[in-house]
Amino acid sequence: MIVPFFKMHGTGNDFIVIDNRPHFIQKYFDNRQLISRLCDRHLGIGADGLILINTRAGCHFEMTYYNSDGLMGTMCGNGGRCAVAAANHLNMVHGNALFIANEAQYKASIIKKKNNTIFVKLKLNDVVKYHVTDDFVFMNTGSPHHVVFVDDVMAVDVVGEGKKIRYGELYSEKGVNVDFVQLTGTSIFVRTYERGVENETLSCGTGVVASVLSTVVKNQLIGIKEMQVKTLGGDLKVSFSCHQGTFTDIFLEGPATFVFKGEIEIQS
Repeated sequence: MIVPFFKMHGTGNDFIVIDNRPHFIQKYFDNRQLISRLCDRHLGIGADGLILINTRAGCHFEMTYYNSDGLMGTMCGNGGRCAVAAANHLNMVHGNALFIANEAQYKASIIKKKNNTIFVKLKLNDVVKYHVTDDFVFMNTGSPHHVVFVDDVMAVDVVGEGKKIRYGELYSEKGVNVDFVQLTGTSIFVRTYERGVENETLSCGTGVVASVLSTVVKNQLIGIKEMQVKTLGGDLKVSFSCHQGTFTDIFLEGPATFVFKGEIEIQS
């Protein structure tokens, strides 16, 4: 079967995006090896993950996300923005979007378009519970994140140190994403080791959000309502409200870029 796809990225976090509304494609993607091969940068298209755009009653679409290891993932912030941009390209979404991902509901809006890039503002779910220690902050922003603060993020062995934490006793069963954060003035620089990719990615959307909120909690930054974030793949903005330690109205804003479109043959 010939399957058309978009290759997209959100600040360097790249995805294969497939329109699965006919629903005959899904059965092929129950194969972990197939997804892993398509995401392989030498043997396939190459990506950090694969996204299927599905129909879903009561909303514009459903996003099904697979990590590059072939296993179904949790919420992906950069992937969510790319899915909204793809849905706009497919004439499923105009202006505002309501979609389901990992059985949770998300809202997004299209801010502007420039050449092959669509800027999307994605609303994430409230964050009520988190764990703060002297060494790290644990927070779930749709995916679980272990946030570590460092003086020089470019000096960190992200893969080596991230792997130790991801496979460590604290998270041994399910693993965790690991974010290394450097605070400079009122902005942060974030590098992330992503589980499921098992490597550093150029950007992680839910990790950026977790890093911002953890920075606010860890440093008791009263009155801060938004923060600029630098990643290796580009810049993002996170805005939020905080009342008595609960974070609401959390938005991740940034680009979703079309790299190319193509077709690939899938063997049954």
